[in-house]
Amino acid sequence: MTTTHWTPDHGLEFDPVPYRPARLAFEESLRISADLRARMAERRTVRMFSPDAVPDELVLNAIAVAATAPSGAHQQPWTFVVVKDPEVRARIRAAAEQEERVSYAGRLGEQWLEALRPLGTDDHKPHLTDAPHLVVVFQQRFYLEADGSTRKHYYVDESVGIAVGMMLTALHLSGLAALTHTPSPMRFLGEVLDRPRNEKAFAVVPIGYPADDCVVPNLVRKSLDQVVVTV
Repeated sequence: MTTTHWTPDHGLEFDPVPYRPARLAFEESLRISADLRARMAERRTVRMFSPDAVPDELVLNAIAVAATAPSGAHQQPWTFVVVKDPEVRARIRAAAEQEERVSYAGRLGEQWLEALRPLGTDDHKPHLTDAPHLVVVFQQRFYLEADGSTRKHYYVDESVGIAVGMMLTALHLSGLAALTHTPSPMRFLGEVLDRPRNEKAFAVVPIGYPADDCVVPNLVRKSLDQVVVTV
């Protein structure tokens, strides 16, 4: 397998290359899509993790899948920070819980707290230190040149959101559980992880296997006819 390394291509001319993916037979396509639908219907957000180790390669493969996501002008405005150091993770948890205490004490507003109530969440975030893996996703608001100059990135929120969704899908299909945690504000993550000025924290994703006594909220997803409009 040939590996190439991305470099900025601002202002270069369009350079088309052939794209001829194999077209599957209808029956095979339907079987694959039905299997994927059934497997993804089993996905749940998990807050109770087993301490059992997870192979690094599973997490790195999921990040590699995320990095294939479409992005505005193919600028790939994302950084995935894999946090292994227990002391750093403890600092992240302490800072996150401090922000969450303020939020749950009233900063979120009563409507948001009411919306969260069925999920059973509070300001305690043990998953940040319990899960064997922690990935902090940053969005690159602009490209930072070596000389300190910058170039604007486009559709950053959309691009990084799609990438995180693809990572969650890859993790689930690999037999792992995950959580998208978005403490607000998240500025402390850039400070704790010493990220450059063009990066802004987007989500914290604990990854692992569900604990033996794991429970999840008793929720019902919208049916297909509730989310699809055909015109």
